[in-house]
Amino acid sequence: QVQLVESGGGLVQPGGSLRLSCVASGFTFSRNAASWYRQAPGKERELVAAIGTDGRSTNYADAVKGRFTISRDNAKSTVYLQMNKLSPEDTAVYYCGAIGSWGRGTQVTVSS
Repeated sequence: QVQLVESGGGLVQPGGSLRLSCVASGFTFSRNAASWYRQAPGKERELVAAIGTDGRSTNYADAVKGRFTISRDNAKSTVYLQMNKLSPEDTAVYYCGAIGSWGRGTQVTVSS
């Protein structure tokens, strides 16, 4: 069955960086777009970044443009989210999405 497993979250100070990973299985990853979403407490889930099948087409939420980078390695069935210059407003559970499925999420907390 389809599985998406996120990792790489944690506690980081403002201005710091984290790299999230999501390993996909159960479908042909290389033929599907992938995305990262996040959900902060009391807020709706929102799109953070998305990437096309070849990795060249990307788009980002305005709030993260210039700070976050989405990438993928089709050979490893993995999508990444490099997050730099993190701020407390980035605190949320981050979810990987593809073909209508979601992972369980990884918590990112930005706090001093």
